[in-house]
Amino acid sequence: MTTKKGKFLEEFNEAFLNGNMDYVVANVTDDIKWTVVGESPIQGKSDFARAFEMMESGGTQELRISNIITHGITAAVDGKVKVVDESGGVKLYAFCDIYRFNRFKDPKVKELTSYVMEVKE
Repeated sequence: MTTKKGKFLEEFNEAFLNGNMDYVVANVTDDIKWTVVGESPIQGKSDFARAFEMMESGGTQELRISNIITHGITAAVDGKVKVVDESGGVKLYAFCDIYRFNRFKDPKVKELTSYVMEVKE
C-alpha cells in the first residue's frame, strides 16, 4: 500500500523526468537546496527552475521505481530510468534521491540529494 507521501514522490519523480516544470517547481520550497553528488549544489527556487530547464530534454522512455521509503520529514526513492540521448541512443541510469521536506503535513521538498550513475542493462 502506498502512503500519501509515497504517492506524491511517485508523481514528483514522473513529473521531474517528463519535464513537467510547473508541477515540480510548485512542490519545492523557495529555499530549495538540490545537490547532484559530484556537482555544485543549486540553492533557491529560481536557480532550481533554471537548472531544471537546462536539463537534457531527451525523452524519458521508462521510469522504474524500486523503493520509496518515507519517515517523518525524510524520504528516499531509488530506481532506474531509461532516456533517449541527443544521438537517439538509449541510456540507462540508476538513481537514488534523498528528500527532506519542510513539514510533515502537506510537505514541499526543502532539500534533495541525487545520486545518479549510468549503468548497463
